[in-house]
Amino acid sequence: MTIPTVAEFFARGETPDVLFWVGCAGSFDQRAQRITRAFAAMLDKTGIKYAILGKEELCTGDPARRAGNEFLFQMMAYQNIQILNNYNIKKIVTACPHCFNTLKNEYPQLGGNYEVIHHTTFLQQLIEEGRIKLKGGGSFKGKKITYHDSCYLGRANGIYEAPRKVLELLDAELVEMKRCRSKGLCCGAGGAQMFKEEEKGNVRINIERSKEAIDTGADIIAAACPFCNTMLTDGVKNTEKEDTVQVLDIAELIVNEIE
Repeated sequence: MTIPTVAEFFARGETPDVLFWVGCAGSFDQRAQRITRAFAAMLDKTGIKYAILGKEELCTGDPARRAGNEFLFQMMAYQNIQILNNYNIKKIVTACPHCFNTLKNEYPQLGGNYEVIHHTTFLQQLIEEGRIKLKGGGSFKGKKITYHDSCYLGRANGIYEAPRKVLELLDAELVEMKRCRSKGLCCGAGGAQMFKEEEKGNVRINIERSKEAIDTGADIIAAACPFCNTMLTDGVKNTEKEDTVQVLDIAELIVNEIE
């Protein structure tokens, strides 16, 4: 894919309408790269003037702050803010709730004020504006989909409806887990837990959450976070259901259904 960078826009004396913040997972994790490509393909189809920072993008510093290294977080944040402000960036969209939460709620204290949108909300807006139209009778007709609420999207930012409204446009049945919305169970990766060994307990959180999703009878577990995607995929593999249950990001579910 040929994705423009902000530096290329800047060289032409232009600014993109939207900066697509890819994030560490979307850049380096092979599974999450598929989510990045799916979302970028949708941006291409809608003709939105967007760009990425490319090699100028650092980690937002979220895992460092959650793990207690405030100095490292602020060092990364200030560097990112300087780059974003130099390019006069106003609007950021990201497929990672961790990046979304940090850019939206924590960067303003350090001088980084932007309109930050999660990709599910952005997709909902594009669908409502008629810029994305979905085909009827798509490949999900007759299938069951359950949606897992990401902690940083749901409880931290109150975004519950946007992902569900996008999924409702597919010709599939949306089934809810017992623990959903504000009572949703964490996938086990938040708060920098992704990068450390878990404490002793009876069961791994991702296995418990994956079992809850499988118990709904869903064919597809929809996620809106690359970390949730990894944890739930591992949980499905643990129950040896990977042949019958797929874990897919909302962008991956929508991209092939666009007219």
